[in-house]
This record gives sequence, C-alpha cells and structure tokens, in this order.
Amino acid sequence: MAKMSTKDSIIDAAISLFNIKGYSGTSVRDIAKKARVNPANISYYFDGKQGLLEKCFIHFFEAYLAFFEEEVQTLKFDRPEICLKRAIYKILYFQSTNHLLARFVWREVSIDSQIVREITSSYFMKERYLIKKLIEEINAGKVFSNSDIHFLIIQLRSLLTMPFLNGQYLREVWNVSPHERYFVEKYYQHLDRWIEESLVSRNSRLNIPV
Repeated sequence: MAKMSTKDSIIDAAISLFNIKGYSGTSVRDIAKKARVNPANISYYFDGKQGLLEKCFIHFFEAYLAFFEEEVQTLKFDRPEICLKRAIYKILYFQSTNHLLARFVWREVSIDSQIVREITSSYFMKERYLIKKLIEEINAGKVFSNSDIHFLIIQLRSLLTMPFLNGQYLREVWNVSPHERYFVEKYYQHLDRWIEESLVSRNSRLNIPV
C-alpha cells in the first residue's frame, strides 16, 4: 500500500478529530499530533485550520453537486425520474464511503456559523437549481406552485442527509450503519419509492389544497 502523503494525512486526521471534537473544539496542534506532522505543515498546505475546513467542504460539495450536474446533462437522453434516481444513488454511495466527512459537513452546516455560510452559500444555490431542474422535468406539463417544488426539494435534501448526520442514532436505535453497502441499497429502495409516489405517480395531486 502506498504511503499516504503529508497533505492527505492532515486531511484524514482533521476529519476524524472534527467528528469527535467538532471544528471549534479541535486545534491545529491536535490535528498535527494525530497526523504526526509539524503544525507548520498545516499552515503551509492549508493556511491554517480555516483553510483546512474550506478544503474539506470544497471536496465534499464539488463531488456532491457533480452527481446532480451529470444527470442534468443526461436529461436529453433519459427519462428525468431515471436521471434523478441515478444522482441519488451516486450521492448515497459517495456519502457512505466518505461517511465521516459527510457527517462532519452536514453537522457544521446545521450549526450555521459565519465561516460555513461564506463557504456554502454558492453551493446551496447551485444545489437548489439542479434539484429543481430535475423535479421540473419530471413534472413537465404539470402546473403547480413554487412552494410545492420548494417543499419537495427540502424533503429530498433531508432524505439524502439524515442517515449521515444521524449515524449514531441509526446505529444505537436501529442497529444499522450508513457506511455499510447493505444500508445504501435498502435506503435507496425507499428513496426510489418516494420519487415514484411523490413525483411520478402523484404529480397531478400536488396542488390539492390542504
């Protein structure tokens, strides 16, 4: 096995510690000690702890959004519900294989700090655009309000993030682990049904008043 680079060692150590102690509770010295590097290496490669945080977020969201982008590009070749389902499967698998990073990112996003807002604002706007595009294509020719689409996007996003944000709850209460392939396959089946029931089969009912 190839030896991990200094830069990768720092990133792995940071993700591990950020999960255990949180971003604010982790010092540069803590990261350097776990990575077995000089603290100066963190300044050299990442310009400090905030730069390391930005690197983690950029790596995560660039990959996360790429899955949606790929499927938006294939809308001209496949049915939109198939494109959305493919994107969802890829995202679930990506988060499962990077479950510590996913948990850290979604947890920091939920805290809503100034640093996180500065990093994520453009990513979230792009995320909304891409998901909205896929949902609108599924419902092409149907008339429904923006609020309907907005709530569907919120629901879908919650379904994608919940297992990885609440991994400890899933393990302790339901005895399942989001990093296991079995979980990804079973959970994807649930999301597949959600798309069929919420977007494909029931799209004509979206405007029924409550």
